[in-house]
Order: sequence, then C-alpha cells, then structure tokens
Amino acid sequence: MKTSIRSGRSDDLGKLVLRVTLGLLILFHGADKLMHGVGGIESMLARHDLPSVLAYFVYVGEVLAPLMLLIGLMTRLAALTVAVNMVVAILLAHSAQLLSLSNTGGWALELQGMFLGVSITVSMIGAGRYSVGGVGGRYN
Repeated sequence: MKTSIRSGRSDDLGKLVLRVTLGLLILFHGADKLMHGVGGIESMLARHDLPSVLAYFVYVGEVLAPLMLLIGLMTRLAALTVAVNMVVAILLAHSAQLLSLSNTGGWALELQGMFLGVSITVSMIGAGRYSVGGVGGRYN
C-alpha cells in the first residue's frame, strides 16, 4: 500500500512538473506577443489567404491556456488548446522545415515538436492532485 501511495504522489508531482514547464515555456512566447503584438502572425495568415483576425487567437493559445496550465484549471482543454496552437504554428511558420534536420543532426522543429508532444500528453494525463481543479475536476 505504501508503494501505491508513493507512486501516486510521484505521478502527481510529475504531472505538475510537466504542465508547469509547458505552461511557462509557452507563456514566454505569449508575453512576446503581448509586448510586440501579432503583426507577424497577421502577415503569415494573409500570405495563406486566411483572415488576419485569426492572429488574435494566439493570445488564447500562448497566454490564457498556459496560465490555466500553470494553476491546473481545465488542464486537458488548456493543453489541447496549446496543441492546436502548435499545429497552426508549425503549418504557418515552419512548414518549410518540416522534413529538415538542424546543423547538429536533430529535427529542425524539435522545439515545436516537443511542445506539441508534451501538450498532447498533458491533455491525456490531466493535471493531477497539485492543481486548482484537483484530481476530480471534470477537465483535469
């Protein structure tokens, strides 16, 4: 019984570390958008014949969702939002690098791929007990 209690706590601690790391690192990108605006994203959208107003959804994916991840509120939905944001970012800004390697031999999009993979993982595993929503929260 002690092993399962200890295991449960370390699982919850691991979930906390994963979602806080994801939330903080994505939030830095959001802070940049808050300080400098979304003009670059609007330009990318226009080049793809998409409405430039969609650029403002980056605030949801890079500010609101990461804040929700940090506190553990509606964590699965927040992580899924970050995942969608990353797919859009890869398609709009990095599609030319999709099949490329970096100078050191890694995938050119390893950072974006890591953000995408971690956000999908968090959307599947939830927030854990160290969260505002708690273990029993419907979307945590």
